[in-house]
Amino acid sequence: MALAVVSAGAGRPGPTRLLADRVTEAVCRALAAGGARADVEVVELHRLAVDLAHHTTHGRVGLDLREAIAAVVAADGLVVATPVVAASPSEVFEAFFAVLGDGVLSGMPVLLALSSSSRRQPSGLVRVVRRRLTDVHTCPVPTTVFAGPADPADPAAPVDPSVPTEPSEPSDRQPTAPGDGDESGDGDGLHARIDRAACELAAAMRAHRR
Repeated sequence: MALAVVSAGAGRPGPTRLLADRVTEAVCRALAAGGARADVEVVELHRLAVDLAHHTTHGRVGLDLREAIAAVVAADGLVVATPVVAASPSEVFEAFFAVLGDGVLSGMPVLLALSSSSRRQPSGLVRVVRRRLTDVHTCPVPTTVFAGPADPADPAAPVDPSVPTEPSEPSDRQPTAPGDGDESGDGDGLHARIDRAACELAAAMRAHRR
C-alpha cells in the first residue's frame, strides 16, 4: 500500500518531522499486522516553499511541487504532520493543500499529527486543522495525535524553528472527551495516541483500497 507522509515542519530533525517519522513507523506496523507492506513517500513541504510561493503569486506549478502532488494523490493513505503556529497550521501546510484541486483527495484516509511548543491545546484547534483537510474532501481518522512539550516525539530533539516557543507554564490542559469528533487523546500517553491513530489509519486504508 502506498503511504504518503506530508511534513510541514522546518525540516529534519525538527520535532514535527520526528513526530511524522514515529507515526509513520506505527502505521507501517499496523499495516504489516494485517499482512500489507507500506511503500512510504515523504513530502517535506519546507523544500517546496519557493514553488508554493510561485504558485501563490503566479499560478505556476513547478516540477518538484507537481511530483509532490502526484505522490499524495496516488497514495492509499496520508500522514499529515504540521507544527501549530498561533492556533493554526503552518503557512506551507495551508499553501500546499490550497494547491490541490477540488476533489482530487476525495475519500482519502488521513492521520493528522500536530506538534506544538505550548502546554495548552488551544480550544477548537483540532477542529480548525481537521477542517482544512475535510475542505479538500479527505477523511481524517477519529484520533488526532497532538504532541506538546511534555510529550515530545524525541526528548533530545532540537527545537523546530517553525514552532514559536513560549515561557514555561503549568500543564493544565483538560482531556478531550473521546468520541466528540475532535479527539486528540490528551488523557493518554503519546505512544498510546500514536498507536490508536495508526490502527485507525491502517483500517481506513484497507477499506479505501477495496
